[in-house]
Amino acid sequence: MNDFKLYFGLGTEHILTWEALDHILFVTALCLRYGWKDWKKVAVLVTAFTIGHSITLALSALSYINVPTKWIEFFIPITIAITAINNILQKQGEQPKGLPVIYFFALFFGLIHGLAYASSFLDLEGKQDLVAHLLAFNLGIELAQLLVVVGILALSFLIVELPGIVWKENKDNSGLMKMIRLLMISRQGWIRVVSLIILAVSLNMAFQRFPHKKTNNDEKTVFVDSGHYWHLGVAHCTKPAEQPRL
Repeated sequence: MNDFKLYFGLGTEHILTWEALDHILFVTALCLRYGWKDWKKVAVLVTAFTIGHSITLALSALSYINVPTKWIEFFIPITIAITAINNILQKQGEQPKGLPVIYFFALFFGLIHGLAYASSFLDLEGKQDLVAHLLAFNLGIELAQLLVVVGILALSFLIVELPGIVWKENKDNSGLMKMIRLLMISRQGWIRVVSLIILAVSLNMAFQRFPHKKTNNDEKTVFVDSGHYWHLGVAHCTKPAEQPRL
């Protein structure tokens, strides 16, 4: 039970930390075009992403695949940028035939993100109770991911949907209504503005993480000590202080 709590906590913290900004941005880009009424579509989208990252996480843990961390860290923001560009190019009211391309983005890019999850998982994992640890770690990721999705949908509702509802029910000339009218933004405008911000941030991340760019902070460090977890992400690793000679 203690192992389950530890690995569940690791999965949750792997998403709900500042170091996991890239994963949060990706989930945001995926869900940005949906509202509360589209919860079924969001469920399919998240499931596709889950299937993708679960496959590569398991394969990496079982030593079937091994991809250098520096390349994984580089391709993560590339997946974010592509998803953001797809949002920007999406036409308002466009209904694609069959499954929307963003579902395939979620599945395929989930494979790449799973390798990033694996890099944290494998730094502290042995072969004993591997399946149970994988399950706990994955459940932690999913819980944190769902919290991010709920946050995105709630923010979209407050900014895009709620002002329109208030305006329709209270069409008067009061100062408050005029302010609400000025602040109203279409869903397409919301999607494009936020996607442009995400695109800019992700391209900067990709530049900073480019594998051939010489830096001192391109390694991920994850370690466990006395039941505590530190996920340093892409961080400077300092050399331990030397012990004084006796």
